[in-house]
Formats: sequence, C-alpha cells, structure tokens
Amino acid sequence: MNGRVDEAVQMLNVEVTENRTDGAAHLLLCRAYISVQRVDAAVPECETAVRLMSQNSRAQDWMGRAYGMKANSAGPFTGLKLAHQVREAFEASFSLDPHNADAVNDLAEYYVGAPSLVGGGTDKADDLADRVQGYMPQTAHRIHALSAEKRKDYSTAEREFSAATSVKNAPEAWVDLGGFYKRRKQTAKAVDALQHAYAADAAKNSAVVDVASYLMDMHVKPALAKKALEQYLANDAKSDAAPVVHVHVLLGRLLQADGDREGAKGEFNKALQLAANYGPAKKALQGL
Repeated sequence: MNGRVDEAVQMLNVEVTENRTDGAAHLLLCRAYISVQRVDAAVPECETAVRLMSQNSRAQDWMGRAYGMKANSAGPFTGLKLAHQVREAFEASFSLDPHNADAVNDLAEYYVGAPSLVGGGTDKADDLADRVQGYMPQTAHRIHALSAEKRKDYSTAEREFSAATSVKNAPEAWVDLGGFYKRRKQTAKAVDALQHAYAADAAKNSAVVDVASYLMDMHVKPALAKKALEQYLANDAKSDAAPVVHVHVLLGRLLQADGDREGAKGEFNKALQLAANYGPAKKALQGL
C-alpha cells in the first residue's frame, strides 16, 4: 500500500518459493505486479491464487482485472478469449460474495463496456443494479447511470449520478458525477462536483487522486490537483485503487507542466526508487 513494490515482490517471491500453496501470497504478488502494470507477471500469479482459493471472491475479482489488462494489449482473437475469461472471473467473484463492492462495480463496468458478443449489455448491467439496490443503493445508482450514459440517455445518467451522491455524500460518487460532466464537456459543473468530492473525502484516499487526475485532464485548478496528490501521498489511506508509483508520476507531470523540472524529476525518481522498472516513470523521466 505504501508503494514499496520491489521490496514486496522480493519478499513474496521468497514466500511462494518456500510455500507454493500459499494462495494469499500469490494473490498479493499478483496485485503488486498489477500496480506497476506488469500484466504478464500478474496473470499467472492470480491464476495460481484462484486455483488455490477457488471460493475466494477477491481472488476471482483480481483475476478478472488481470485478464482485462492483458486483453487491452492483446490482438483481436486473443482479446476475445480473454474477454470471456474476464466476464467469468467477475461473475464468479460476485456469485461468491454479492456484497463485494469491487466485484459488483467491476462486473457492472464489464457489462456496460463490453459488446454482446462477449456477454456485455446494458440490460445485464441494469439487472445487476436492481439486484443490489436493497443493500448497495449508491452502487445501484452508479450502475444505472453508467448504463444510461452508454445508451446516450444523458438526462437519466445525470439524474442517477446525482442520486448516488445523495445516498451518503461519498467522495467516489461525486467523482463519478464530475467524470460525467467532464465527458459531457461541462467544465464548470465538473469542477464543482470534483470540489465536492475533495471536501467530502476526509481520509484523502484514492478519490482525491481521481479528483486530481480529472482536473489535470481539463487543465484547471492545478493548485488543488497538486494539494490532493500531496495529501494522498502523506496520509495513511493509500490503496491499490491509486498505486503510489502512479501518483508520484502524476505529481511529477503536474510539476513539469508548471515549469518545475527538478521537482518533476524528483517525483519520477521517487517512483523508480519504489519500482525500478516502472515504465511510465522511466518514460516520463526520459521526456524531461
């Protein structure tokens, strides 16, 4: 969680060598590789974790994510096969634990984004939303919003994204609303929603990284983006949702855009100190 990926990988490799049936260690190793985009190394570790812990919802969910990353860089035929595996893993994860919020969101995003040829469809997403409405109302509104946006029913999407923010004022819900307005090129509304997200996130967790990323994409409020990234790195709410190495690169790019080349170099090097072969950091450093 603190981004010390190389150190974690070294420790975990020792553990899985000494105890090849430690499914939890294989899962952690998969997650470590995913955090630095080493998908070819991540997939076999997640596969081993699932084999050893076939009834573990979290292992199935991470397996789906690993397959999804691999599918994004695969050719059409391999990508088609992997897409089926992504869906199967996410559906297994949800089946094993319908209260696994990550599994629900990942499965919903697959249904919304994937073509019907590989089991996608907004009808499936809406059905999933209805199934979790009673115990995950915020997530249900989010899924209905994503589904409506996919169908270009933007008024329904806006209404559902807004409804999600009203459930418990969660920063993630405000980020989703801000992202929607960003995609609709409604910059003022996007900034307002993202400022709400920042204010609502007392822990300064991964939601503030999303806030910063969206602000950077829109080239607005750079001071707030910088503050959000720095607070995330300084606090104890770090998670896989925003790998530390990625956040250092984001902060470096923000500093570079502001003309602070030395500061940017320092952030890129901090990422490489944690993960020596992290591609985005190496590329960013070369581009200075």
